[in-house]
Amino acid sequence: MTPKENMLKAIRFESPDYIPMTFKINDSCWHSYPQDFLFEQMERHPLLFPDFKRPSMPHTPKYAAVAQKDVPFKDDWGCIWHTSMDGITGTVTEHALASWDSFENYQSPDPAYCMGIGPIDWTAESMRIRNLQNQGKLAKAGLRHGHTFLQLCDIRGYENLIFDMADDEPELTELIDRIESFNLYIIHKYLDMDVDIITYPEDLGMQTGPMLSPAHFQKFISPSYKRLMKPALEKGTIVHMHSDGDIRMLLDELLVSGVGIINLQDLVNGIDWIADRLAGRVCLELDIDRQTITSQGTPDQIHRLIQEEVQKLASPKGGLMMIYGLYPGIPLENVVAVMDAMEEYAAYY
Repeated sequence: MTPKENMLKAIRFESPDYIPMTFKINDSCWHSYPQDFLFEQMERHPLLFPDFKRPSMPHTPKYAAVAQKDVPFKDDWGCIWHTSMDGITGTVTEHALASWDSFENYQSPDPAYCMGIGPIDWTAESMRIRNLQNQGKLAKAGLRHGHTFLQLCDIRGYENLIFDMADDEPELTELIDRIESFNLYIIHKYLDMDVDIITYPEDLGMQTGPMLSPAHFQKFISPSYKRLMKPALEKGTIVHMHSDGDIRMLLDELLVSGVGIINLQDLVNGIDWIADRLAGRVCLELDIDRQTITSQGTPDQIHRLIQEEVQKLASPKGGLMMIYGLYPGIPLENVVAVMDAMEEYAAYY
């Protein structure tokens, strides 16, 4: 069974051979950890890095435009980004529509030429997807991170946006419509390429609770989500939704949209809560803790955490995938422990 076949079986509850595991190394790690250490661990963990070949030269990542230290970036919607660390996505410090006074002359970007956060060559992107398909690999693509709610936050500013929702600001509806039209173009482009999975990533949660009220989510954001997901669902394409933070109060409304995979964080939402409310109902892509246990705990605690999550959330039928994002600050022995545990418990069933 190929990795693609195994993952699709996990998503569809069709008894995969093993739990799909993904280990992502953020670009900032390549100047924060010894590169030989990272290369060695990638070689030692072929399940996590099946295609890895050690480069002959030191790895120099090409940082995204929003992740270049001290280089302000103006995105396609007119928002200015800053970051203080190469490789770490920055934050918007200047909002394109801090005042509605300039809305009349505000120009939306053209998705034929950009993704909202930088240019796109759709011919090259189509070739990239075709190459994945020709190699028998999973073709996964979709919207930029922060495609709707966070895009509104970037354009208006978080506090302004929450007041807009509370005041039922009429211009807000038009702005949401513009963003939705932009996003729909991208969705249709990828559906025309016959991708396996369409992704809809954006963070909706805080450390405790969501970033907006369930009522405002249901009124302003969820209807757009449903329309964005509808073409994928009608085509039978798997819908993948990602959100960091505590999203428990929004999940029922999210899943009504037709989500096939929900990527959510483990401890902030609660392993037992996830097991009670979601396990077996939708495929989980569980985001393994980066805040406490893997950053401050021991290797033994890391093993016990991943073991607990697999025991409570996995099934021989599937429905569980796990993902870990490595960022600077994790002790070296804990990096190894996460990789070891992910490979060990992938074969739990």
